[in-house]
Amino acid sequence: MRNALGMPCSLFLAARTKPQCQPGHEKDAMESGPAEFAFMDPGRLVDDNLELVLIERYPPDPTKSYAPMYRFEMYSSALAQAMGIIDLRVGHTRYLERYVGHIGYRVEPEHRGHHYAARSCRLLFPLARLHGLNPLWITCDPDNLASRRTCELIGASLVGIVKVPHHTELYRLGQCWKCRYRIDL
Repeated sequence: MRNALGMPCSLFLAARTKPQCQPGHEKDAMESGPAEFAFMDPGRLVDDNLELVLIERYPPDPTKSYAPMYRFEMYSSALAQAMGIIDLRVGHTRYLERYVGHIGYRVEPEHRGHHYAARSCRLLFPLARLHGLNPLWITCDPDNLASRRTCELIGASLVGIVKVPHHTELYRLGQCWKCRYRIDL
């Protein structure tokens, strides 16, 4: 199997500018969680000139085994513009915790290098706690040094690098390995 760049999946992927998996769910059985999910009001999520603005709530979809998800825009009051997105996925499935992660983010290229992803992750910790996400898992591709640094900045510990199962959408998109970071909230 080769990734989207034509490289064998046994090698780490070449650098990419954007994540290839939206919204970040996978079709495996939902292993735990309430039969009915209630989204919570995240309140105002602000760190100096960075604000997370809730733009969408994705309900769970048991037919596709999608976990419920909040999507936020990273908004700069100083620049009066969006700088990226960050998602919080709520659930305790093996796939979510091992390959996709509870948090996913993307910072637009012109805004990288200012720790917006790390600051945004920290802003989501209280909401994650309210949903009982402890530990919290974040995954990234092994060659994504910026995401790995973000995980370190927020106090996450690298648990290991795992191979993504061949039958998954992530694998079909060329994401063959994932670094697993754990944060105890």
